[in-house]
Amino acid sequence: MQRIVGVDLLRGIAVLGMFAAHVGHDEPPFWSATGWLVVADGRPAATFALLAGVSAALLSGGPRPRSGPRLTHAVVRILTRAAALWPIGLVMIALGTPVAVILPTYAVMFGLVTLTLRWTRRTLVAVAGVVAVVGPVVWVLAREATTSAGIPRLPQALDVLLGVHYPAVVWMAYLLVGVAVGRSDLTAPGTVRRLAAVGAACAVVGYGAGALATAAVAPQHTVRRALVSIEPHANSTPEVVGNVGVSLLLLAGCLLLVRHAAPLVAPVAATGALALTAYCGHLVAIAVLGDSVVWLPSNGTLLAFVGVTLALTWLWRTSLGRGPLERLLHELSTAVADALVPAGAPRPPEPAQLSPR
Repeated sequence: MQRIVGVDLLRGIAVLGMFAAHVGHDEPPFWSATGWLVVADGRPAATFALLAGVSAALLSGGPRPRSGPRLTHAVVRILTRAAALWPIGLVMIALGTPVAVILPTYAVMFGLVTLTLRWTRRTLVAVAGVVAVVGPVVWVLAREATTSAGIPRLPQALDVLLGVHYPAVVWMAYLLVGVAVGRSDLTAPGTVRRLAAVGAACAVVGYGAGALATAAVAPQHTVRRALVSIEPHANSTPEVVGNVGVSLLLLAGCLLLVRHAAPLVAPVAATGALALTAYCGHLVAIAVLGDSVVWLPSNGTLLAFVGVTLALTWLWRTSLGRGPLERLLHELSTAVADALVPAGAPRPPEPAQLSPR
């Protein structure tokens, strides 16, 4: 898979944003010293999901999609990674931390995205739009039905599709947009401008429309308000569109930043390259330190999490390359794909890492 440092940088920002959401203290008002940390609620996870789509696109050829045995090889690698992420997610859940673990839903969506790898960018964006409009309606009505029926918790399979925080029925929109983005030449200057323009438009339209609609809907109309809310994890159409806008704007900024200041952002990019290891590591740390680091958040704790993670991932990346969990997924998925691709089919070469320009 092509490593694009700007993508790693954004993935690192997303992981650190999850740290802020889990152990950081955001005290209002927004413009106070810590109030701005509220931006870490919901958006980093959405960015993480969108980048999963980008990764799937890059694994299958990026702007030049593979076909035939080469595409089959890529599909098997993606499916194997998805299958391996599921038990890793279950282990993270078993730690018992008060954190909603994204990995099981991530695994299912990463597997489902293989069905879209032959689609054009126009089709990907169109279907993402349909999911962003229809998915929230399905999710809200399903949540209302389970609440009315007195069902406290959905089975794991249904929770992945309709759960409170990361319902695949809504979140697939992020991955579809990500695949469309990954089908662009992310090293081209024009791509940065287009990402920034589309991102700004989505952010303004999504959050703006959601704010206006929420103000216009009376509080007693709970279902209607749920469908237009822009609160974190509202999983509404306005929130999804707004989150996509933020993710695209950040991606444009990261791609631009690595061209001019790559050494300055190298530690964060290293965290992005070791995103799975860093994410799981912070859950293990929370389990060791105790639930109080989440229920009684402190920005001192947040700074410790961020500082230790940046130092360890940068040291590991510069000295050992792939992170331990990343290496596991890479070697496992490559071995399975090599074994299952038809005999005599050429193995897709591993593209060289792209250097920032």
